[in-house]
Amino acid sequence: MQVESKVVLITGASEGIGAACASAFRRRGARLSLTARSLEKLEQVGGADALVTPGDLQAPEVPKRVVERTLERFGAVDILVNNAGAGLYTPAWRAPMPLTRQMFELNFFAALEMIQLVVPHMRRQGRGAIVNVGSIAGKITLPWLTLYSASKYALGALGDGLRMELQRDGIQVTTVCPGHVATGFSEHALEGRPPDAVLRARRFAISAERCAEAIARGVERGARTVMAPPAGWILVALERLIPWLVDAQMARMCDSPEQAE
Repeated sequence: MQVESKVVLITGASEGIGAACASAFRRRGARLSLTARSLEKLEQVGGADALVTPGDLQAPEVPKRVVERTLERFGAVDILVNNAGAGLYTPAWRAPMPLTRQMFELNFFAALEMIQLVVPHMRRQGRGAIVNVGSIAGKITLPWLTLYSASKYALGALGDGLRMELQRDGIQVTTVCPGHVATGFSEHALEGRPPDAVLRARRFAISAERCAEAIARGVERGARTVMAPPAGWILVALERLIPWLVDAQMARMCDSPEQAE
């Protein structure tokens, strides 16, 4: 899909991958509609030309307001980037259910609601693109993020089904699977912290800007999946070929007093 002049709606756009996506699509000539909870940060990211709509996507009225304002301003939604999300580092066997439900509401159900709101307009246009920012944790379960992984597996399955459902309508669906990205993800987690071994591995993290460039290029070429960095496919392949070895290594990385208590 050619991005120039297209209307791109990005959730979770106030920082990290979402803010970097705003810059990447702006450089390609897109018109931006941005949403996140912080109005101040949105205005900094969006500048003078972007439409910004602050709000929590888990609030019943916010997703509809975001889409309605976008249509009122631009008359279309060509590309939806479902980026908003949160993590939960607490082990699955003792994670508080309210926090678990909160995470699934944001990581999966908010994304689904945004899709249901924009797809009718995309179908009438006869074109569109849906980008779901998942995680490599949606391809390989990370035991320090078990429930987060489950939410991203669900998002990946949703994308796979949508791709088939919407193929005849000219709507492309891309699932993004970032690995370690240098953002404030862990600081914004609903509860818990990563194991020390995981924190040490973050020295190999890619920048949010590099991830966003991969996303924008993926939209341009109609990619089914964007792995950022591409080396993540090696880990996915190893997990498919020798799952017992990958499981053992992951368990060792997860082994920390906080995770085990």
